[in-house]
Amino acid sequence: MMERRALGKGIDALIPDHESEKHNRMQNVHPDQIQPNPFQPREEFEQEGMDELVKSIKEKGILQPILVRRKGDAFELIAGERRWRASKLLNLNEIPIIIKDVEDQDSLEISLIENIQRRDLNAIEEAKAYSYLLEKFNLTQEEVADILGKARATISNALRLLKLPLEIQDEIKKGRISFAHGRTLLEIDDPLDQRKLAEEIISRALSVRELENIVKIRRPRSAKRRMVNPLAIDPMVAVTEEELQQSLGTKVRVIRRKKRGHINIEFYSMQDLDRIAQLIKERKG
Repeated sequence: MMERRALGKGIDALIPDHESEKHNRMQNVHPDQIQPNPFQPREEFEQEGMDELVKSIKEKGILQPILVRRKGDAFELIAGERRWRASKLLNLNEIPIIIKDVEDQDSLEISLIENIQRRDLNAIEEAKAYSYLLEKFNLTQEEVADILGKARATISNALRLLKLPLEIQDEIKKGRISFAHGRTLLEIDDPLDQRKLAEEIISRALSVRELENIVKIRRPRSAKRRMVNPLAIDPMVAVTEEELQQSLGTKVRVIRRKKRGHINIEFYSMQDLDRIAQLIKERKG
């Protein structure tokens, strides 16, 4: 059995280090020699972002090589599908690639890491990718969390979104309903009521807090009596924690003590620290 490697320890896990460089090769190939990745977790490619990428590549070229693996006489994408698609739109004759010798599971993991850390996946695409890892490779949620460097609760909460009606999942994909809205809708058991509330979220531009108040009012009394004890985690803190994890692409822990508290943000390398710091600076600016 092949030894498992934790690939989720920062974006540097995608690039060969000096010790493993002899097992990877960089070269230029024609885009037509590359096949799409069947394990690509992303289902939708936003047109405006693609247009910007095409313009950038036209002006500066492809600055970061595309990761591939050998597939017969051709190559199969591991990570960098947007760059590959942009190169085809520009009719480039060659693009830089790094060839990695990886199995199916590693290919999916690397693609997941790249998309998650660059915030390219919507919540449903991310949940489906986790589900695929669990089912295809017979992994537990704990193993998936460890592989991707995320909290187990992040994996569990994401997977729960797949219990929502498909119409609501589509609205989450489109960005008209947020991840936090989706989590709150799961507190309602009836799919019909979930759909009605989803319509209200969109038509009335409900905030998560407003939705939570509506759910509390409409929840049956028996459900209210089953609510967790006062020592349970504040739901608003839990939502904030989850949103930070989604935004920063790493494990985040929010510890609250009365009116004060602190936030722990994990990083797994200096490159990962630089990535997180840059994200925070961008938001501050």
